[in-house]
Amino acid sequence: MTLRVLGVDPGLTRCGIGVVDVEKNRRATLVAFGVVGTSPEESLDQRLLVIATSIDEWLDQYQPHVLAVERVFSQLNVSTVMGVAQASGVVIAAAARRGIPVALHTPSEVKAAVTGSGTSNKDAVTKLVTKILRLDAPPRPADAADALALAITHAWRAGSGAAIATSGPGSMSLTPAQRAWADAEAKARRTR
Repeated sequence: MTLRVLGVDPGLTRCGIGVVDVEKNRRATLVAFGVVGTSPEESLDQRLLVIATSIDEWLDQYQPHVLAVERVFSQLNVSTVMGVAQASGVVIAAAARRGIPVALHTPSEVKAAVTGSGTSNKDAVTKLVTKILRLDAPPRPADAADALALAITHAWRAGSGAAIATSGPGSMSLTPAQRAWADAEAKARRTR
């Protein structure tokens, strides 16, 4: 069975979105990618509405099995963290309304999965996403490439049983061992 994953690199100004189909043998195929942009001159409620409307359209059009969203991490710029968190919340809520499981991955997890190094730069991630998806040109802007990297990461980790979403209808089909692994991983993340 092919797993369809919608990856989201959340942000208020640029929210990267990418959809991939990944086969059991880890072969990933591009379905679509794009960026939802909002202007800092718009009010917060209107910016979040644009993101919410767009993610609803992507979910309805592409019907992913799971969403992979970049986990918000601490940065020095608090306003940036707040915007990313707000955009993430809108995206997660849209998936929850449809019963689509959501998995969160840190930037270093994504870099490690795609490039082999958790400290790779954006250019390295984009280059390898281009290669993995067998594209003629790199996906642009970088936010879209990051969203595709999130989707690939989740599919590859889910295939190994390491990062299966533990919410939503798909969690009921896990084997007892997969459920125990996912629960242990979720508990470890909460205690970090």
